[in-house]
This record gives sequence, structure tokens and C-alpha cells, in this order.
Amino acid sequence: MNQAISFEVTEQNFAAQVIEASHQQPVLVDFWATWCGPCQSLMPILEQLAQSYQGKFLLAKVEIDSQQGLASQFGVRSVPTVKLVKNGQIVDEFTGALPESQIRAFLDKHIENESDQLMQQALMLYQQGDSEAALSQMGQILQAHPDNLNNKLIYTNILLREQHVDEAKKWLESLSAVANDNPQVQAMQAQLEFIHIVDNAPDMVTVQQQVADDPDNSEARYQLSAHAILQGQFDIAFEQLLEVVKRDRQFQDDAGRKALLKLFDLLGDKHELVSSYRRKLALALN
Repeated sequence: MNQAISFEVTEQNFAAQVIEASHQQPVLVDFWATWCGPCQSLMPILEQLAQSYQGKFLLAKVEIDSQQGLASQFGVRSVPTVKLVKNGQIVDEFTGALPESQIRAFLDKHIENESDQLMQQALMLYQQGDSEAALSQMGQILQAHPDNLNNKLIYTNILLREQHVDEAKKWLESLSAVANDNPQVQAMQAQLEFIHIVDNAPDMVTVQQQVADDPDNSEARYQLSAHAILQGQFDIAFEQLLEVVKRDRQFQDDAGRKALLKLFDLLGDKHELVSSYRRKLALALN
């Protein structure tokens, strides 16, 4: 292993080899112990990734029993603990022996690489209005760099915007179980489900009339909510789904509540309507 990429650090050289070096490139600090089994399985993965990323980050290894001062200084309570340092500051961390795919996702949030730069160029092309050329470039980038999760999410999101639904569905299904816990993935999965509901429903004007004629028509309310979501009318969608919950918990195996949860995923907790309707849903379920 190239010692310029991976090396042991001590209290004496930590400032120079980690803090100062992190102003030039990110430094991944692995706090480990000789008696720690998970540490022994994690370290080869980190070393392999340092080699694979070709020096885009440095790997600094701290053996906690011989460097107790560093372990105490950085609040290390269990091993392995891995911290990422950029510009002299800890910007992210994880504990435990994660699989390689999760560590790559962790690194790719902070380390710009060639595929990120190419994807930004394709995004600029998309923003200029040439969507088909942009999508073609994005597909080629992902074929050449298949491990970049963030680029997969960008591409899939653009596919949904451009209504390439089948292709977007294939990409979402190809993501790992780990990526399925990603909020962006959950949001796109929710959007895909609402698209599917609309594809099998009458137009919005028709379902609005059906709800007006029969307020207990849960299916029409459900379909109306999906139309509203895809048109960005989230207040209408929330109100219709809440009514389904209040009127008919048995509709399609509690579909109203499940759709509300998907809408929460789609919009995220920072959206102004989400916290309000979380409370309203909780009251409706009591």
C-alpha cells in the first residue's frame, strides 16, 4: 500500500498528517484496535478503497490503545470508528464495519470525482433544455461509473421529470437495499406509485366530480390525491387522503394512511405541510 495514501498516525504527527493535510484533500481517520474483530475486517476494505480512489482521500489509522490521547480527544467510545476530516474539521463519521457499498456512498458525498464532474456537465445541458442529449450522456456516465449512487439518483430523478417512467422504475429497482433507506430513493419510489395511480384513473376533473357527487367514494378521493400530487397541489392531496383515513380505514388495506406516509417521504420533514398533517393523521388514528 502506498504510504502516501495510507499510514499510521500518532499524537505527535496527527496535526501535520491529518489536520493540515485535510486542507489539500479529505482524510479518512480509522480508529481501530488490535483486539477488535470488526476492525480487522474493515481495514482491508478501507485500504482497498484508498487505492481505488487513487489518492482522492488519505487513510490515517489510529490504534486506540497506543494512542489513547487521540481516542479521548475525538470522543471515540467504540471501535471501529471512522471520521472524515476536510479543511481541518470533522464533516462526517460512522461506526462499525460497514460493507464496501455503504462506505463508497459515505465517501461519494464528500469526494468529487470524474463522474461527478461529467454529471454536472450533463445537468447543465439538461438545464439548457436539451433533455434527450443530457439523458443520453447521463446513461453513458453511469455505464462507465456504475458505483456512484448520487449520480444514479440524479439520473433517475430526471427520468421521472421527463416521464420516462418505465426506465426510472428499472433504475429504482436496481438500487441496493441499503440505498432504499435513502430519503431521495424513498421520495422517488413514492412519486412512482402516485404516477401509477394516475395512469389507472380517470382525469382529474372526472374524479373531482365523483367526490362531489359521493363524498364517501374513497377510490375517487385516492385518485384525486394522486392527480393533485403530480400537479404540485399538495394541500388538496393531503386533505383528500386524510378524508380517506377518517371515512374508510378498510379501503385497499388502509391505502389512505399508507399514501400519506409516502407523501411525507416525497416532500420531506422540512415541507411546511408535513408536520401539520402528521399531527392530523395521529389524531385521526386515535
